[in-house]
Amino acid sequence: MAVQLTKGDRFNISQTAPDLKKVAIALGWQVRDAAENSEIDASAFMLDADGKIPNDNYFVFYNNSRSPDGAVLQSVPQPRPDRENKSLFGIILDQIDPAIQEMVFVVTIHEAEKFNLNFSKIDKAFIKICDLDTLTDLARYELTDKFSQETALEFGRLYRKNGEWRFQAVGQGYQAGLQSFVDKYCGS
Repeated sequence: MAVQLTKGDRFNISQTAPDLKKVAIALGWQVRDAAENSEIDASAFMLDADGKIPNDNYFVFYNNSRSPDGAVLQSVPQPRPDRENKSLFGIILDQIDPAIQEMVFVVTIHEAEKFNLNFSKIDKAFIKICDLDTLTDLARYELTDKFSQETALEFGRLYRKNGEWRFQAVGQGYQAGLQSFVDKYCGS
């Protein structure tokens, strides 16, 4: 049974599953009303010790679905208004470039301002960590805050600490778009 996390909780993946080599990070949500036709994008920023991506290819998103070390691959199914939408990141932990210390998983609404959309139109948002080989859920975080003005959400972070992989449930909303994360993590 998966550990249920709340906002701010930390989960030690390496202690829970010491032999784990491959994980899946699944981000999901349901859209309703006017948001049904909107584009909602999930992205992963692979950061070094300075909190920046080493080069642009460590920004994994719809236009770059694979990290340069081959450790992270994004698979994005087609939106399904009547069901849960999901974005999946498959990660081979021991293949991640040693310079990468953290991965930040964010979800943004494309052109949110243009269509006057925000995350109040999104329900049942979650992020979960799974063993990719056994398809066993290890931990799950359901975002329960009401995001009435936010157009971007940081769902969670996967990070290294003392040689172990850990996860933090973040659930932080922003009145920003994808470009603000690009500026934050790609800038010098």
